[in-house]
Amino acid sequence: MSFEFSSLNPAQSDAVNALDGPVLILAGAGTGKTRTVTCRISHMVDRGIPAEQILAVTFTNKAASEMRERVGDMVSKAAAKEITVCTFHSLCVRILRTGIDRLGYKQNFTIYSGNDQTGLIKQIIVRKGGAQEKIEPGQVISMISKAKNAGLAFSEMEDPFIADVAQAYANELRAQNAVDFDDLLLLAEKLLREFEDVREICRKRWTRVTVDEFQDTNGLQMRLLQQLVGEPYHVCVVGDDDQSIYGWRGAEVANILQFEKFFPDPKVIRLEYNYRSSDAIIHTANSLIINNVGRREKQLRSVKPGGEDIRIISMPGDEEEAQFIAHEIIDLHRVEKKPLEEIAILFRTNSQCRHLEIALREEEIPYRMIGAQSFYDKREVRDILAYLQVLANPSADVPLLRIMNAPPRGIGQAAAIILTNTSSERGGSVWESMGAPSDDLSTRATKSVGEFTELILSYRERMMSGLESMGDVLLNLLEETGYTEWVKRNSKNEKEEDMRRSSIDDVVQQLKDASKKGLTLQKFLDKSALARDREDDNDIEKQRGVTLITLHASKGLEYPAVYLVGLEEGILPHKRSIEEGTTDEERRLLYVGITRAQEKLTLTWCSVRTKWGQEHAGEASKFLMELDDKYVEHMDYDDIMGEEASEEDLSNFFANMRGE
Repeated sequence: MSFEFSSLNPAQSDAVNALDGPVLILAGAGTGKTRTVTCRISHMVDRGIPAEQILAVTFTNKAASEMRERVGDMVSKAAAKEITVCTFHSLCVRILRTGIDRLGYKQNFTIYSGNDQTGLIKQIIVRKGGAQEKIEPGQVISMISKAKNAGLAFSEMEDPFIADVAQAYANELRAQNAVDFDDLLLLAEKLLREFEDVREICRKRWTRVTVDEFQDTNGLQMRLLQQLVGEPYHVCVVGDDDQSIYGWRGAEVANILQFEKFFPDPKVIRLEYNYRSSDAIIHTANSLIINNVGRREKQLRSVKPGGEDIRIISMPGDEEEAQFIAHEIIDLHRVEKKPLEEIAILFRTNSQCRHLEIALREEEIPYRMIGAQSFYDKREVRDILAYLQVLANPSADVPLLRIMNAPPRGIGQAAAIILTNTSSERGGSVWESMGAPSDDLSTRATKSVGEFTELILSYRERMMSGLESMGDVLLNLLEETGYTEWVKRNSKNEKEEDMRRSSIDDVVQQLKDASKKGLTLQKFLDKSALARDREDDNDIEKQRGVTLITLHASKGLEYPAVYLVGLEEGILPHKRSIEEGTTDEERRLLYVGITRAQEKLTLTWCSVRTKWGQEHAGEASKFLMELDDKYVEHMDYDDIMGEEASEEDLSNFFANMRGE
């Protein structure tokens, strides 16, 4: 046997031994779910179930790869090759390759994704006369995807033009013998449902089916599973309804809550022993999640008794919140010798990143971003910083070329190439070429270049005079150029517009703050330049430092020390969820956040938060009132900052400075 039953707890042993009939494994946070699933698959092989009949389905390629590797360590090489571990989409490709011709497609169909889809949608929009409509292809693809997964006919879509584009897109795919990722699921389910012989082939091929992260399945995936698994229903699904946090992208928690509706009389096994977090953290998490109605009954129990109290700290503002956390991280790292990689800051929305990033940069604390784009990497932030760089130094070619036609002002790509070539010939900057344009420029472009240079010179003078707040000058510039309005027009939806507007206002506010501190524009830009000097930006594994991560992206991860910020009404629970009555999912999101912490957990909320350059009063999240106080310490920022450092703290600090 490739594992010892003695290494499993009783519930895990039950799950590993339950090889027949429908099985529902409710695996709470940190309860050894992956080990249990891989041991169970290994046990199937040990019990003589043919490896080629075993199928395990996951949601991501990474999860499939990890499971394949772990199963491979537990069974023979020959068995490992035969077991199928794949994603839903990969499974559907296998099914369709054997019978898609029944649906009128050729066997050699092409799969469209990413740039293929975007390019095709762009062509159709232009063909349909929508080139001037400012419609983003990504927005259309998202709407088509939602309609397909919800089983809606394109004719039922709200926007007639989008419906027309969607139908033309579907027709074009069909004509090209191509499918997209949503079609893979739709067509595979249809093929299995409509053709009994294909269904029987698949059911005989895979007699034992396991689905991981079952709480993330949508209605279409559930229907596909029902077609794939026939009597006697040797299917095992593994998940936790308390960690169902993807309702906004179609996941249906009802799949796990009503599993008995789909597969009769399942054996339900609860994994409740948590090996990750202290009793203090688990007890507090339990006290929160019991407030959700209709959940599967389960009670997490920590195998680590006691633990540090959880701190709930009320902060005066988001700037103080960020600075406080940055200073504490320095202490954890330098005094308590905790590696920065063991510390995480979790947040609900991307807009909360700005102050956190600034505070970490000011204290020179390395960090890595997961699940959120760095504030300094956002297109609108880079645009505005480029405007400021040009105001500080018009001869800087790169930022000048970036903003020359953003928003469009008649200096298009052809004019930019002429100006760049002229500058090379004359041995000067592009700015100098704009001052004495080449005859090769069209009359219209020459006029636009003249107006642009006048604009820059005028605002450069105002910015350097010191008579006005630099933030106010920038605001005037953005209004006069129509930049903010341009960003609004080019946003896919209201949510994106809000986020981009928020980023713009944040830069304006930063510049106002810099003016108050007496910083020059160049000094402000020098501080911001750090943002464009981060190594390995696209490879999170190679980055070092504190983890900045969204709550949604944190699922499945764990950290010894966690700061969970912004626990205010309107943020967590999010304003939209309050309006739509979906606060249960927000409570689950907080539950996921709390159970990421292994030893230390700090929750913060702010009395005042800056949004779009304006201060807004904050109210503590109602979720904080639901937490049992047994292991909770309520604290106030002003009281903490007012306390004198204890003699022990001081002696530890100075001992550390001396290297003792």
